[in-house]
Amino acid sequence: MLVTTPVLGATTAAGGTADGGTAEDAARWDLLHDLYFKDRPVEDAGDRMRIDAPARAYDAALVPVRVEVEPSLHLKSLSLIIDNNPVPLAATVRFGPASAGNSIETRVRVNEYTNVRAVGETADGRLMMTRVFVKAAGGCSAPAVKDPQEALARLGRIKVNLPDTVMAGSPATAQLLISHPNSSGLQFDQVSRTYIPAHYIRSIAIRYGGQPVLDIDTDISISEDPNIRFSFVPGTGGSLEVVAQDTKGATFTRTVPVKTGPAL
Repeated sequence: MLVTTPVLGATTAAGGTADGGTAEDAARWDLLHDLYFKDRPVEDAGDRMRIDAPARAYDAALVPVRVEVEPSLHLKSLSLIIDNNPVPLAATVRFGPASAGNSIETRVRVNEYTNVRAVGETADGRLMMTRVFVKAAGGCSAPAVKDPQEALARLGRIKVNLPDTVMAGSPATAQLLISHPNSSGLQFDQVSRTYIPAHYIRSIAIRYGGQPVLDIDTDISISEDPNIRFSFVPGTGGSLEVVAQDTKGATFTRTVPVKTGPAL
């Protein structure tokens, strides 16, 4: 749905991979399953869901992850879980009526070699999972890329990338970028010799013409300057509206007109 380029590195179209299948991994998942889904059964998604991610990440603080979902699953939500991160639940995405499918792309922090899982909930309440193993370390404690003063000056700026014109009634892909340090609370300031307090985007709401596209709850496993690709179905005009809130109570908004051509 979002990207048709070759796989980023490691891919799974089912619940398993050649790596990350140890007894320790299984025990960790048992704990996370109980924490996030209680006693609800989680099914292997087979070829209906797939995660594209690098087998070995170039930068553990900026790991690209793309979740592709077969439209027939009709997911109402998708949870992205990084098993061995300090906060494993990176994001929960709820899909609204203006969404054009359940695939999504973002960038995450990976703290140590780990399984990355996508767990989707279908409209009829079933839980479907796929996973991939990613080799990376130190992403949650890695220093920010931007200078702190620069980051503060740009805090909360939102950019939405869209095609110049999209077709009414046909799925369109958009990219959302939010300027924010997304401090994890685990990064060490070499000047003050103290840990930088956690400060990150905790929720993102995306609407098209007032209709929900996505509602996303996020945590420290999402990378600095959150970057999300998604799709929606435009009508004959209207705007994309974004509202993001961070853990200090700040609210950031952006409205972007959508230029549409005639329906096919």
